[in-house]
Amino acid sequence: MPKNSEMTGIQKAAVLLIALGPEKSSNIFKHLKEDEIEMLTLEIANTRSVSPSMKEQILNEFYEICLAQQYIAEGGIAYAKELLEKALGQDKARDVIGKLTASLQVRPFEFVRKTDASQMLNFIQDEHPQTIALILSYLSSNQASAIISALPPDKQADVAKRIAQMDRTSPDVIKEVERVLERKLASLVNQDYTIVGGVDSIVAILNTVDRGTEKHIMETLEIEEPELADEIRRKMFVFEDILSLDDKSIQRVLREIDNNELAVALKGSTEEVQTVIFNNLSKRLVVMIKEDMEFMGPVRLKDVEEAQQKIVNIIRKLEDSAEIIISRGGGDEIIV
Repeated sequence: MPKNSEMTGIQKAAVLLIALGPEKSSNIFKHLKEDEIEMLTLEIANTRSVSPSMKEQILNEFYEICLAQQYIAEGGIAYAKELLEKALGQDKARDVIGKLTASLQVRPFEFVRKTDASQMLNFIQDEHPQTIALILSYLSSNQASAIISALPPDKQADVAKRIAQMDRTSPDVIKEVERVLERKLASLVNQDYTIVGGVDSIVAILNTVDRGTEKHIMETLEIEEPELADEIRRKMFVFEDILSLDDKSIQRVLREIDNNELAVALKGSTEEVQTVIFNNLSKRLVVMIKEDMEFMGPVRLKDVEEAQQKIVNIIRKLEDSAEIIISRGGGDEIIV
């Protein structure tokens, strides 16, 4: 039998049922689905022996999770965390809450993620930009990009800005928006809240939309929110994304880069990035850059990041002038 930390959820459930005995286990089976019963029955049948210490560990873990569930039901996650810290200690409480939220909580707007993007657009395009931003923050980047691309141009940048500036959203607000959408979509679902939005969220969306939509949004943000636009742009194509470029594009980029700058940038990069770069340079140049990297010794992280950002800026500039193409999600690139 594997250690407790190495066991799967189904293995732990099987041990729990064995520890509880046939009478209690049979009552639990009454509340399970057929496929769950089949999996558990098979796992129990394949469990040859369970040590007393293993039984005790599983029963303790089950008790702690039940305790956490009770506290959450009484006063929410923050209340549960506070009580569990007093009962179990800070580290154990964090572990229990983490297991519970990862396995039992459903993200808000789960029913929306199962709806076709074009159909969803019909329901939300006339909503307030803040409402649209909230909904898109919970969708996958592919879904969100399809919807934001189809919004009227004057709304795209507004919604993008609101997603980027979003932090925490009240559970009451989320539930109210969900209630309205559920009524429109004739779906029923129970949800909870989480932290959504932020710059990373809108970057993921913009990295997936078509170039025209991205350009319009960024140009508008540069006028209305220049600092925010700058922060988004810095994150939209990171140095490691050079792996997504084809060899021809990499060679075009390398022609614009100073060799000393490249050596500093590669000093803090992954082996995979270094290999791709070196494969697109002459053998003589590779030897020179490797020697530079070796002789320069330790380099400040700030200097590496600055060098990498300069290269990223060159890549973005070459894309804007259509000299290279950055592969994007949501379909094949169309070249005319």
